[in-house]
Amino acid sequence: MVKRKKSAASSGPPAQNDRRFRHILVPTDLTERTAKALQLATRLASSDRARITLLHVIETIDGVQFDELKPFYERMERKARITMTALTPRAAEGAVRAEGAVVYGRRAEEIVTYATANGVDLIVLASHRVNPSMVNRDWGTISYKVGILAQCPVLLVK
Repeated sequence: MVKRKKSAASSGPPAQNDRRFRHILVPTDLTERTAKALQLATRLASSDRARITLLHVIETIDGVQFDELKPFYERMERKARITMTALTPRAAEGAVRAEGAVVYGRRAEEIVTYATANGVDLIVLASHRVNPSMVNRDWGTISYKVGILAQCPVLLVK
């Protein structure tokens, strides 16, 4: 007798080799550009077992001690959390758990570090269109750096 695998439509717990995305990271600059990335992330999430994390990185100023600008950074964080609170219901509409996180540092590096430390299996990132005649200008963008450095798949939304 030959054992057959359950079809994808069968019920029950997901198989070990289930490749659906369970934790999707959507970095945000707190602008409307994030909306497209968040919408796509919500569609890619695997129902109630998935979660989406909106991540905002507050860029720190080199050469200045964090404590010297702590009130400034705290105001920035409060504003970021308010904006992300308004964005997260968009993901929740798709029956997906959504949360927000704020970290400090260099944007690309912090996105990659967060993804690695938190078991992210996909990063969905808003990106601008590249002008073919000025392609060298775009090598230093956040999306390019994240795409190169991330250990998980990165999906750029334009």
